[in-house]
Amino acid sequence: MKQVLQNNRNGELSVVEVPLPALQRGRLLVRTAASLISAGTERAVVEMGQKTLVGRARERPDLVKRVIQKARDQGLVNTVNALRAKLESARALGYSAAGIVMAIGEGVEGFRVGERIACAGVGFASHAEVLSVPRNLCVHLPEEVGFEEGAFGTVGAIALQGVRLAEPTLGEFVTVIGLGLLGQITVQLLKANGCRVFGVDLDPDKAKLAADLGADASGVSGPDSREKILEWSRGRGADAVLITAATSSNEPLELAGQISRSKGRVVAVGVVGLAVPRETYYQRELTLKISMSYGPGRYDPEYEERGHDYPFGYVRWTENRNIEAFLDLLAQRRVQVDRLITHRFSIDEGERAYQLITGEVKEPYLGVLISYDTQRELTSKIELRKTSKAGPAVESSVRLGVIGAGGYVEGMLLPHFQAAAAQFISLATASGLSALNVGRKYRFSKAVSGPEEIIADQNVNLILIGTRHDLHASLARRVLELDRHVFVEKPLALNDAELDGLLATAANSAGRLMVGFNRRFSPLARRAKEFFAHRGVPLSILYRVNAGAIPREHWIHDPAEGGGRIVGEVCHFVDLMQFWIEAPPVSVFAESTTSNSDQVVDEDSVFITLKFADGSTGCIAYLAEGDKSLAKERVEILGGGKAVIIDDFRRVSFYHRGRETEVKFRAQDKGQAEEVRAVCETVITGGPAPISLEELAATTRATFRILDSLRLGQPVSIAR
Repeated sequence: MKQVLQNNRNGELSVVEVPLPALQRGRLLVRTAASLISAGTERAVVEMGQKTLVGRARERPDLVKRVIQKARDQGLVNTVNALRAKLESARALGYSAAGIVMAIGEGVEGFRVGERIACAGVGFASHAEVLSVPRNLCVHLPEEVGFEEGAFGTVGAIALQGVRLAEPTLGEFVTVIGLGLLGQITVQLLKANGCRVFGVDLDPDKAKLAADLGADASGVSGPDSREKILEWSRGRGADAVLITAATSSNEPLELAGQISRSKGRVVAVGVVGLAVPRETYYQRELTLKISMSYGPGRYDPEYEERGHDYPFGYVRWTENRNIEAFLDLLAQRRVQVDRLITHRFSIDEGERAYQLITGEVKEPYLGVLISYDTQRELTSKIELRKTSKAGPAVESSVRLGVIGAGGYVEGMLLPHFQAAAAQFISLATASGLSALNVGRKYRFSKAVSGPEEIIADQNVNLILIGTRHDLHASLARRVLELDRHVFVEKPLALNDAELDGLLATAANSAGRLMVGFNRRFSPLARRAKEFFAHRGVPLSILYRVNAGAIPREHWIHDPAEGGGRIVGEVCHFVDLMQFWIEAPPVSVFAESTTSNSDQVVDEDSVFITLKFADGSTGCIAYLAEGDKSLAKERVEILGGGKAVIIDDFRRVSFYHRGRETEVKFRAQDKGQAEEVRAVCETVITGGPAPISLEELAATTRATFRILDSLRLGQPVSIAR
């Protein structure tokens, strides 16, 4: 499919062929008929992307701090690789579109294939031929509303949310500062609400258009604006002011204070300077509100991505219901957008459309639409480089197919597969765009739309699964059922039923099941094991993890999608203990913190005590409340008159017979490189997997039992 993309390195815009997005749970696939360029917002995004790295750093010092912290935590090389990956990728543009439902994902109700809808969302309703949009960001189009009008749905909802925050009442005097696309719609919404409206803009043509669309008065912003608005409002000042301009200047906020009546309301809807002139706002006791885009639900992953709607009786106007209300106003012709459309471009002309809004093409504009041929035949596969025709995979090399390529797969695993001389054959991701970005970077032969094509590809002899956790077990089973090798990024499964089914399939497959428990492959971990070789006595292990907090709304905390951090990360530390002890864990007791804060996830800070079959014990202190400057992992191992301390996989100290010996590494090594080499060797030689099924099962079940222990408040046996 075709999509408008911006290159992150140089800011260039282009229309590119991208794999179709995959059909996901909770989402609809939409064949786009029209999309709207939100000139103010998208111009700012595009111009930021066109700045030099120094320019971007000046604009976003918060991101610079994050890069510095990442370098401290993960080392300079890993940080540089991550930055390079980001810069070499492209990003989608757009967030307001309309089209036809192509397919409906599991869990979505209320829609049928073939229906006309409007859709919203940054990263969802992009300028692309096919969109993957969560259910709560999709709204039926009324029969009276065409696709071009429907493409205004999201921008209309933004304007409507600003009006709602202003709380206008019948007959009030309201001023709108900034008469671009958002301002023109705001004027009409206020008139539909029975308000008297004065529109202000720097452009006299836009001021005239506002008057034509219903504004009671309008004018060009200037030194006499205050006097004109005071005269218009019978000397009282505006009851409310909505700022819909897009400028870094503070002038709109200053003007809003000057023209407001005592105890008036000011709502900032557009992206404007927000240095509040205190004296003006204080003396008039003005209320200032910042409108949060298209309404309640915005920036809430539970609402936007996971489809959890707010109760109608408690949250009357959500993002979805704001779009719905705006479309109803269009259907009733109480708001009109036809006169706001100044330009129409086909998707093939997408680059020209952005040349217009960035000023490369000197021409006045307002509403800029992109149209699509909904009958054009689409392909699910994009050839990224020419390859010679080949038959079935040759076992003397690793021929890799990848399903899911998030940051860890892209930044930490694929570079090591590249170093191991693996051939990159095919790649599928949920969005399609990420498949294109990663596929180009690592020179995959092709990018495809879904996992089916990769699993069925006989030219692939190893499939790497790096999706979100809920898909790991089911995809791995499908691969193993075809007697293919599979490498699953942890965790292996989210519950006992998934694990049982996967292990049964693996036991009867000619393919090998391998999992990303990388720390046992670390050189320091292996030196520690050698140090305790032939010990003949139990070990005691204390493993402290400064895990850091992850927001409660992150997908990892969703029980169905992520399974939580104990299943998703603590599995690493259980596996490493099992590697050192060479015996499975048999029981576990766990206790977590208890907090009254809604932002704290109790299970993110937990003390876990494991008993192993040989009498060894291990304690994992997995803690989220520490400071980032503290190294993430520290392990102390004691037994047989010996001790080892590993500090964040950079340094190890050995203690024996009253002496300390220290080994330092120049860079952190958590074992990913050696892990990948071991996986590749298994594929090439056909030998056993690097970690046995029994060990994989024991580690994974231990994480499930940790959750049981937290729930029950008592020790729990791990055996199934």
